[in-house]
Amino acid sequence: MENKPIRILHVLGYFNYGGAEALVMNLFRHIDRSEIMFDFVVHSEEKGAFEKEAESMGARIFRVPQYTGKNHFKYRDAWKTLFKEHPEYAIIHGHVRSTASIYLKIAKEYGLRTISHSHSISSGSGLSAAVKNLMQKRIRHTADYFLACSHTAGEWLFGDQVVTQPNFHIMNNAIDAKQFIFDPEKREHVRQSLNLTDEFVVGHVGRLHESKNHFRLLDIFNQLQREHPDSRLVLVGDGELEESIEQRVAELGLTNKVIMLGARSDTYDLLQAMDVFLFPSLYEGLGISVVEAQASGLPCVVSTTVPDEAVITDLVTSVSLNEENAVWVEAIRTTSRDNRQETVSLKDIEDSGYDIKKVSQWYAEFINSILKK
Repeated sequence: MENKPIRILHVLGYFNYGGAEALVMNLFRHIDRSEIMFDFVVHSEEKGAFEKEAESMGARIFRVPQYTGKNHFKYRDAWKTLFKEHPEYAIIHGHVRSTASIYLKIAKEYGLRTISHSHSISSGSGLSAAVKNLMQKRIRHTADYFLACSHTAGEWLFGDQVVTQPNFHIMNNAIDAKQFIFDPEKREHVRQSLNLTDEFVVGHVGRLHESKNHFRLLDIFNQLQREHPDSRLVLVGDGELEESIEQRVAELGLTNKVIMLGARSDTYDLLQAMDVFLFPSLYEGLGISVVEAQASGLPCVVSTTVPDEAVITDLVTSVSLNEENAVWVEAIRTTSRDNRQETVSLKDIEDSGYDIKKVSQWYAEFINSILKK
């Protein structure tokens, strides 16, 4: 009788391009799927960007309603129905933290081992953030195992005590490093496709969300542009702030200087076209975009909120958000090189612990160790 693979149920919000989603898909692509198979629960009726690929690799995708508070019992019932109809799952891996104390508790009632994964260090601001913070406090008493993209992200979600326990692990948000290594021919091709010739290109990759601090980024670029009219800004990502960011670009008179590309699956190619990576985030669980930028040999100017775990080369210059825009502009000027060249090798990324092959091997061993207990 043929052995079936272990099926892990991963819980996501949406299945679009994003840090947690990219990590899970990278794992899924590189893990031995004859041994371990991923299925997904998403909190959206909208079909996400990764769904077609995931299904082509054998994954099943289930949907539960987005939690509003008013639909608490409907939300609980959806999870109970899922576990009743699918008793084959032994492990659930939750990447959605706001309702984790609900679905992980129900999962345990049905005999599943539970993993909670922290990808951030903030719930944002406002009333909804306060409610999320209150709800997620209970995770530390609910989950069996705890993962985080950085020590800071682990402490923030799980507390000081959990991060000292043997059931807590830091799991690097690994990348397929070979895709990012600098290639001058690819750089030339991408720059031509974006109508960039001799321009100095500042780049940013990230969701159009308050945490990424795009309005400060635009202010910094605006000052750089006044001093260096040949500079251009390339923004990769989509999100709820898209319209207001476009409006701000117009207000600053930068419409012809800023290229907004939306969400893209070819980030590794787009990074080749850039001359410096600007990342003034308000807060970060890790900042995987910074790791990717370094893998492509790209000089980076980032806020001091980016965790130390994301700084894996000497290409990173950290600047406090309290500094004036002029300080950021000076950092951009002094950090960038006259011309892009390969400064980071595949071995450098492998040695840093961010190569997906090694992390997928670790994850498989981690899953098997859980099942043996």
